[in-house]
Amino acid sequence: MPENEPWDYTLYIPNDPRAVTVCRGTLRVILTLHGLTGLMETAELLATELVSNAVRHTKGPAALRVRRSPEGLVWIGAWDTDPAPPEPPVPLEQALEREEGRGLGLVMACAEYWGWQPSARFGDRGKYVWCELEVA
Repeated sequence: MPENEPWDYTLYIPNDPRAVTVCRGTLRVILTLHGLTGLMETAELLATELVSNAVRHTKGPAALRVRRSPEGLVWIGAWDTDPAPPEPPVPLEQALEREEGRGLGLVMACAEYWGWQPSARFGDRGKYVWCELEVA
């Protein structure tokens, strides 16, 4: 596959905190196979925050989706069954002082772009919370 060719992976996971570790490992493999190890640390941090929120704050299944756009952005999204928007992120300076609720602040600080959008999987309404990283 050419270096800048778009690709798209989705890993469906149960509502189980251990699935976050599976997602991290899967993300590492995907980025390594596509020669994007320079994104590894940031991508792992952001995927962990997004998937952890999906598992922690909902009761249904979840999914990690990772794709590369034709423009060269790596998109990381976590799908969950709750259609409600995520809580607004706390600015990073405040987030670092908190015990909980700092995940989206980290995403906002580390990603080029982030957001959320309604979606449906498994026949349930839900949402994707996503971020994008530029490939150096």
